[in-house]
Amino acid sequence: MAATRVLGSTPSICRACTRVSKPMARRGYATMSNDIYDVICVGGGPAGLSLLAALRANPVTSNLRVALIEAQDLTKSSVLSLPPSKFSNRCSSLTPYSAQFLNSIGAWSHLQRDRIQAYQEMQVWDGVTGARIEFDWPTQGTEKTIAYMTENLNLTSGLLGRIRELGGVDIFENSKVEQIQLGEETEEMDLRSWPVVQLSNGKTLTARLLVGADGANSPVRSFAGIESRGWDYGRHGVVATLELEGEGWGGEYTKTAYQRFLPTGPVAMLPMPGNFATLVWSTTPANAALLKRLAPKDFIAVVNAAFRLSPVDLAYMHSQNEGQDEEYQWRMQHTQTNPRMLPQAVVGVQEGTVASFPLKFRHADTYIGERVALVGDAAHTIHPLAGQGLNQGQADVQSLVGAIEYAVSHGQDLGTQMWLESYNSERYAANHVLMGVCDKLHKLYSVESGPLVPLRSMGLKAVNALGPLKGFLMAQASGSGAKVI
Repeated sequence: MAATRVLGSTPSICRACTRVSKPMARRGYATMSNDIYDVICVGGGPAGLSLLAALRANPVTSNLRVALIEAQDLTKSSVLSLPPSKFSNRCSSLTPYSAQFLNSIGAWSHLQRDRIQAYQEMQVWDGVTGARIEFDWPTQGTEKTIAYMTENLNLTSGLLGRIRELGGVDIFENSKVEQIQLGEETEEMDLRSWPVVQLSNGKTLTARLLVGADGANSPVRSFAGIESRGWDYGRHGVVATLELEGEGWGGEYTKTAYQRFLPTGPVAMLPMPGNFATLVWSTTPANAALLKRLAPKDFIAVVNAAFRLSPVDLAYMHSQNEGQDEEYQWRMQHTQTNPRMLPQAVVGVQEGTVASFPLKFRHADTYIGERVALVGDAAHTIHPLAGQGLNQGQADVQSLVGAIEYAVSHGQDLGTQMWLESYNSERYAANHVLMGVCDKLHKLYSVESGPLVPLRSMGLKAVNALGPLKGFLMAQASGSGAKVI
């Protein structure tokens, strides 16, 4: 991908402090050297691409010199060429708040809209007791969207399309970060506090602000000396693209997401366009390994069983190496269900989409350092049961862009920690609360017996009966509610 370079006026730089030597109303940000940037973002995922698109789309920050470093070939992310009947297994749930942000930076229109599925209702229930909460909007009100499901590839290709449209981003793809160190003092500038990134292609780039959007094993975070603490859940997330027997009980225009909390972890079926859905199943590594090697008909049987049979029956099916289809058919003859309270039956699984990944909890001690900021998975990794990981990253980006905009508009150095503090204080507490809630829910529903089981069932039933509380939770889930932090 060709990089487009946009240079502003070249200020004279004070060697001692790197400040513009002549009095000016606003700091000059477009630096004079070809390898020095105002903002360098490491990582070309949704968070990093959103950051660059937002900076280029904002009139206040559009003259900043920005660059993207990505280890992979972005050509694969820039074109979504799957047919309408095929979907990637890497999908995310976007809240209306995240969708509004993407629209505000001009990226939403670049997504393939026929590959986005809104859903308006959620069914969540306890796999042990059957206690249930139904997240549906009041019938007398205007129907609202809880979230939008789309493939990560659709999102990244749309963001890349918007960045190409805006121009002005130097892209270094197929380039791994070999080393990050502090710069040196030269005759022109004092760069001793500025990060210098050495790439695998031999290039060296210097950043006024280095942003790590480079995932859970972030080199940027390591350079900044920021610790990331947490634990492994001992669970794997199994994903797959499923074909259902129909478009859902509500038809084309009212879609429902389903989630059942099993003792081994929650299983969720989230609607995609047409009669397709994406599966996200948190389960043990042994169960995940079995699911990945099952024949398609047996895999389909286990997925259907996960939403219909008792945990005991499901555990037995997991103990078998084959024959789950026959076992499921026999057990369903002796199991009473209400089909309308469950997702429609799975009739197919897209070839090559069954995969798994380990689940972890990680939270960095801080999101900022001197001339360093972390966003997305580089700052935090959350359990997927609430589908909020990508939305957290988008909220990080929106907040960081606001901090950068404020520094630029007030003629300040956008890379100094003082001007990044507003981003850290706004996002750290909010993310910490959400991560804590998801972690506690996972642990609460991992209990199979004891006093917690009836107590959690009473809690679900109480929330389901209290309309205002349920409405508040739905508004928080969709990102449209009042901030609690």
